[in-house]
Amino acid sequence: MARTGREVNRESTAGARYLRISSTKLNQVAALIRGQHIDEARRILAFTPKAASYELSKVLEAAIANAENNHNLAAHELFVKTVQADEGPTLKRFRPRALGRAYRIRKRTSHLHITLERRAPEASERPVSRPAVGDQAARRWRRGQTKDTAPSGGSKTAGRRRAIRDRGAKATGRGQGTGSGGPGQAGRAQTKGGDRRGS
Repeated sequence: MARTGREVNRESTAGARYLRISSTKLNQVAALIRGQHIDEARRILAFTPKAASYELSKVLEAAIANAENNHNLAAHELFVKTVQADEGPTLKRFRPRALGRAYRIRKRTSHLHITLERRAPEASERPVSRPAVGDQAARRWRRGQTKDTAPSGGSKTAGRRRAIRDRGAKATGRGQGTGSGGPGQAGRAQTKGGDRRGS
């Protein structure tokens, strides 16, 4: 089955050569717009305070115009597929320095190419998946179980306080049962005295 021109030309490209900016600076901003919708890419470039944003936005607008006029692609379906910034020839200049020396100045150039692609509507639209009623009920039940089973003092400080309190209670119990001067001793003394009185 023969494919139509619209199916074949799903991509649009634009480029600029010998830009007076280094490819490293271009790639820093290019990484922000790769894979983005063209509207989002425009917003990113408009609010990125770097010199490379101006060069990228010019080539991006050219690619959008090529897609609309040459390939009959709708602008709202276009995404940034690739942004390629290659190094161009370097212009070498020299500055005179002290003691007859010269420092080299490298004026970098670069070649920029942007490719846009048309994506299917189902790929571009992201439907919001809502959980079923049963899932919502299960989540609520799980939340209730978590609240019921959660300890009252969830923090480490509360746990330490509880441990200290338990240790103090155990120490107090030992002192009352067997310690000197405790109620056990007093009870035994009273019993002995009562026995003596009876005898």
